[in-house]
Amino acid sequence: MTTSDTSTSPARHRVVIIGSGFGGLFAAQRLKRADVDITLIARTTHHLFQPMLYQVATGIVSEGEIAPATRIILRKQRNATVLLGDVFEIDVNAQTVTSRLLERVTVTPYDSLIIAAGADQSYFGNDQFAEYAPGMKTIDHALELRGRILGAFEQAELSDDPAEREKLLTFVVIGAGATGVEMAGQIAEMADRTLKGSFRHIDPTEARVILLDAAPAVLAPYGPKLSAKAKQRLEKLGVEVQLNAMVTDLDYDGIEVKDSDGTVRRIEAQCKVWSAGVQASSLGSVLAEQTGVELDRAGRVKVGPDLTVPGNPNVFVVGDMMAVDDVPGVAQGAIQGGRYAADAIKAGLRGQTPEQRKPFSYFDKGSMATISRYSAVMQVPLPFTKKKFETEGYFAWLGWLALHLVYLVGFRNRLNTFINWFFAFTTRGRTQLAVTEQQVYARTAMGALSALERREAEEIQEKLARAQRTRGA
Repeated sequence: MTTSDTSTSPARHRVVIIGSGFGGLFAAQRLKRADVDITLIARTTHHLFQPMLYQVATGIVSEGEIAPATRIILRKQRNATVLLGDVFEIDVNAQTVTSRLLERVTVTPYDSLIIAAGADQSYFGNDQFAEYAPGMKTIDHALELRGRILGAFEQAELSDDPAEREKLLTFVVIGAGATGVEMAGQIAEMADRTLKGSFRHIDPTEARVILLDAAPAVLAPYGPKLSAKAKQRLEKLGVEVQLNAMVTDLDYDGIEVKDSDGTVRRIEAQCKVWSAGVQASSLGSVLAEQTGVELDRAGRVKVGPDLTVPGNPNVFVVGDMMAVDDVPGVAQGAIQGGRYAADAIKAGLRGQTPEQRKPFSYFDKGSMATISRYSAVMQVPLPFTKKKFETEGYFAWLGWLALHLVYLVGFRNRLNTFINWFFAFTTRGRTQLAVTEQQVYARTAMGALSALERREAEEIQEKLARAQRTRGA
């Protein structure tokens, strides 16, 4: 076990940030000129621009363009240290964070803590579905899905069985939120444009793309007008939108769906994408056990008005882990929360007490979702009113592109992304269609290996326990 302490003097305030997503990275950058030592601990080496994961999965951009290395981003920030590790314990009494990298355990002390560990995919208690329907939360997920999607076309090209071909060329996206809509639209476009004419025994344009949701509307938070427009555009692309349809079972070859009238039916489909829910990091449960803080149904921490854990004014929770009324789980919520926590820490160094903090106030900059090439929906609140400006189509799509270019980290990433967009949206080509067998099977293989290691560890413990009982007898 090692202890990490980056402070240069006893008086130097130590800030530990868990997570390198929007909340964690923007908090670290906000503290650049503060008289603090920052230790950012993350389980990945990169900062992930999650809103563009679906473009990695469908071959538009590369993973490097939306996931720059955190160390490189912060290398000129002299008061910041980056540690790779999976945080599994937080001791609010001792004010330490414990992380693990392989077999190395590191304990890092803090004076202020910002927890921005994000969220994972939620399967609503059916975690076994993950084996056959990857989520859309990590680079690994996106690369696996790219392999599964393109691999389905390759298998169909080799098949002589019409029923098998139909199953292979049926793609089901579960969840009609922004991610699901974007994913379904891009799979349909890839089949109709990019892959058209590339095969000799199948016609990719005959691929069947299904978008499922148990809810009665597509993009429900956007309101009925934009929801109807999005559904109309998806159907024009050839996507089958099936609403009020709840997934009850899922296996390698397909899914079972229960409709609103109680009818249960089966859809044969080898390639499935899960984008139906999120579950906050398990660190929320760690905090709840120690502090008694309340969690919501998604495992998010019900923080105070200053985004801290009640009774612990030096422990902030931001991003997808915080449960705050009227703050959606989007990038802007994490960015603003991270900056607020950093500003509160700086104010504390100037003598402000926790009681003097102004409550966190979220500024809603609007919501956007792409549907296809040249088509998106946009909803922006009008200042000083309760109304929202709503639009869809080409200009909303341009707005989406511009906004996401702005928030990408690094000039080169912006330039490369712009070039890839130009060719992807003005021609039929996509530059990122390479897939490997490892991308498709690594996740499930690693899961099987972990399960085997757990069983072996349990067997060893049981043998040791039997040996101790025998000696005692």
